[in-house]
Amino acid sequence: MTGSEWWRTAVIYQIYPRSFADSNGDGMGDLAGITSRLPALQDLGIDAIWLSPFYTSPQRDAGYDVADYCNVDPLFGTLDDFATLQATAHDLGIRVIVDIVPNHSSSDHPWFQAALAAGPGSEERGHYIFRDGKGVNGQLPPNNWESVFGGLAWTRVMEADGTPGQWYLHLFDSSQPDLDWQNPWVRAQFRDVLRFWLDRGADGFRVDVAHGMIKAAGLPDYTPPADGGSMGGRATALEPGVVAEPAATAPYWAQPGVHEIYRDWRLVLDEYPGDRILAAEAWVDPLSHVAEWVRPDEMHQAFNFAYLETLWGGPGLRRVIDDSLAAFSAVGAPSTWVLSNHDVVRHASRLALTGDNLQGHGIGPKTVGLPDTVVGLRRARAASALMLALPGSSYLYQGEELGLPEVVDLPDASREDPTWFRTNGERYGRDGCRVPLPWVASAPSYGFGPTAASWLPQPAIWGELARDVQEGVPTSTLELYKLALRLRREHDLGLGSVSWLNGLGDAVVAFTNGSVTVVANTGAASVTLPVGEVLLTSEPLTGRTLPGDTTAWLRA
Repeated sequence: MTGSEWWRTAVIYQIYPRSFADSNGDGMGDLAGITSRLPALQDLGIDAIWLSPFYTSPQRDAGYDVADYCNVDPLFGTLDDFATLQATAHDLGIRVIVDIVPNHSSSDHPWFQAALAAGPGSEERGHYIFRDGKGVNGQLPPNNWESVFGGLAWTRVMEADGTPGQWYLHLFDSSQPDLDWQNPWVRAQFRDVLRFWLDRGADGFRVDVAHGMIKAAGLPDYTPPADGGSMGGRATALEPGVVAEPAATAPYWAQPGVHEIYRDWRLVLDEYPGDRILAAEAWVDPLSHVAEWVRPDEMHQAFNFAYLETLWGGPGLRRVIDDSLAAFSAVGAPSTWVLSNHDVVRHASRLALTGDNLQGHGIGPKTVGLPDTVVGLRRARAASALMLALPGSSYLYQGEELGLPEVVDLPDASREDPTWFRTNGERYGRDGCRVPLPWVASAPSYGFGPTAASWLPQPAIWGELARDVQEGVPTSTLELYKLALRLRREHDLGLGSVSWLNGLGDAVVAFTNGSVTVVANTGAASVTLPVGEVLLTSEPLTGRTLPGDTTAWLRA
């Protein structure tokens, strides 16, 4: 029945496979490792997992450079391992969403290798965005577009006869050539990819760069604003009370033609039983524009990056919650809520930053305004408790239930993010949020795997935050998440609505959702809680006093 589908209220847990759990001790997480830890996620109380890419890949961008969309990279296992993971998850009542990366492939993909070999004007070159260069000898790129990871968005190829030839577009790394989605052949290939995973029991897809597959006709020059975010989102979190003005749309983001693709994909998913879903990673402003991705005949969910990027403060949070509920409900879709993922600074650090936080740039030892770890964790706990009380669907990023901060002090030699290399170390990139998880404080690699190997070095603080030392400790972040998810289900908060409560001051975000009253104090001064049995608090209370940077749930 429309309106009761599982995804409208689901809590979906993102797994970054290389950093979740390693079954064989090679320092790289894998599908078998994920399967072994699924009972812990069932215990946490989530409804579904989203797996970041595990496809065959040269791993130049951690798997977002796909060389075979219908196979598992040996780093992570085999198709049989995926089948075991999927069956185990379903047995535990957990749905499985897989990442799909349609904007670009790896330069190692047979499609691109065929395009290189076939030469200018060929059918194979038409599968990607090849263009002749400007200048007398074509020595200049076709336009001035810049890569998200830094540097030119164009690379010139050497033709078969040894002469410099055409240029190909790559909005990301040069090893990630953009596919030409105006080409019917490309569209047909991806319909087959969707069916391949749906036939194997996948419950849906998170669509990478869902706003980027169509480019403006003629590929016109474009200079992004100096403070623009790398993926089209806001450059920094919004100050409380500040309304962002949407920037002019880049000719490679959010072009109207993308919606035709998703209407086509929706028809494919609707062939399958069980409410299979599409979730959009669409970095666009404003929220009313994001809602275009989730109209009834398109996708089911779109990530709420406006919420993620809002600073910890009452006016801004109230505004973005109102705007989100209005925008998504206007097209019959649930609002989604998210605070962290594999591309942004973890919110246990981000919410306490005092300097700028350009999206995708990351933070490191030389970052101005590094966070206070105590303040960051306190705000993260309060922000998570607030988010999980909101109606709609929530996304969690692996490790946030442990209160993991961004790892700031990674050695330069250990970094792997293309952003770090393409900017010559000017931007730290996203490695700091991707460090392998701590499961057992006293074990090698903190229980990430059976040996001490870890593809990114783990900090000493992982011993204090490991899952086993938080298990059963009422004040731990892990137990806070478990309690919030249990109460969320018991009180049907995902199906509820927000009714604002006033009179507690600008710094306080307070509302009722069904049978629960939620009070989040984002300020420094304490406030007195309304009447009601206390169900949950992100920090200990003294009587009926709610301290700063604390959220409480009460029985309404």
